[in-house]
Amino acid sequence: MRSPDPSPSVAPSLGTAVMGRLDIVAGLTDEPGALTRLFLSPAHKAAARQVGAWMEAAGMRVALDAAGTMVGRYEGDRPGAPALLLGSHIDTVRNAGRYDGNLGVVTAIAAVSELHARGIRRPFAVEVLAFGDEEGVRFPVTLTGSRALAGGFDPKALECRDGDGISLRQALRDFGLTPEGLPLLARSPADVLGYLEVHIEQGPVLEAEDLPVGIVTAIAGAARYGVVVEGAAGHAGTVPMGLRRDAAAATAEMILAVEAVALAEAGLVATVGTVEVPRGAVNVIAAETRFTIDIRSPDDTIRGRALAEIVTRFDAIAARRGVSYAKSSFYETPAVACAPGLVAAIEAGIRRLGIRPRRLPSGAGHDGLALAALCPIGMIFVRCAGGISHSPRESITAEDADAAARLLVDILSHFDPATR
Repeated sequence: MRSPDPSPSVAPSLGTAVMGRLDIVAGLTDEPGALTRLFLSPAHKAAARQVGAWMEAAGMRVALDAAGTMVGRYEGDRPGAPALLLGSHIDTVRNAGRYDGNLGVVTAIAAVSELHARGIRRPFAVEVLAFGDEEGVRFPVTLTGSRALAGGFDPKALECRDGDGISLRQALRDFGLTPEGLPLLARSPADVLGYLEVHIEQGPVLEAEDLPVGIVTAIAGAARYGVVVEGAAGHAGTVPMGLRRDAAAATAEMILAVEAVALAEAGLVATVGTVEVPRGAVNVIAAETRFTIDIRSPDDTIRGRALAEIVTRFDAIAARRGVSYAKSSFYETPAVACAPGLVAAIEAGIRRLGIRPRRLPSGAGHDGLALAALCPIGMIFVRCAGGISHSPRESITAEDADAAARLLVDILSHFDPATR
């Protein structure tokens, strides 16, 4: 039965309970002494089972789908009602922190558990999703679970192989799953109201403004490129500086050009993450270099304009220094805006908790990138110390975890499917 008051106070220990469960799941790792939990690994299976047990205890019906996603469903006041999806991922990078992804899963379970304890059934179902392939560390694919739900999984990905030569198809079978079932996971948009994810910010804005939570406006679009610069080798002691065609020096200037373009454009970040001098030697002028560019913005128009400016600057550098270069794209995903209705619902919940609302974009990718093809998406950011992520130094407080859990309970208690 539905409660006459959908928003009584939440138990003050909710944040502490969330942190305790995060400690438990952090102990499930493939690498002793570090948190490394890769997709379809033994640690992933152990984490999925643990999460499933918590889902069951929270009153959900639980199943592991063909993509390795643990799914818990809490029915609404009528069986079979459309569902609001909650969750995140339980896979990690190597030597990870314990909050990236896992916070969203555990907080969602805690929120549903609170509704269940109070006997609340809303006019919609709530599903909690614990995805297993958001980080894309083991295989050269990512978002397998969320893509499958959104109907965007490419069966060709089943032939991708990890570093040990194991195909995704075989890994799924070894996990006890049926790879052929992935295309059947696609949901109908009529059955899904939206997707809402709690996640650490992975940046410093909320901490700088002393806010426990924030409202994500968009997930940035991203593009990655490989660049090869060709110059001419020469003896480090005999070729005069003015006559050199130094690929390394040209690359250094190009890297600074990437940084300068990003600094000049609000809402843009760009990173040169790898640099290589093949066959380089201490006493040889570099004939060739290779480097990568990662460029992101919540506005694809800004990103495209910045790329054009980077190319213009590279052309000038190459001409002046007597080198050539070639650029190739190896990854691109468009930006995804969070749904105005969900953004408004999050902001209203934050105001009801007495917190100043702060809107900000996400520069990192999330499962919402895939699920946006299926349904409206929304995200809640949680403050993390120093903005540090993908590191054992990830840190949040029990008080901020409590604020996120209370916010999620509040949103579920007030959510109106008509305004999603």
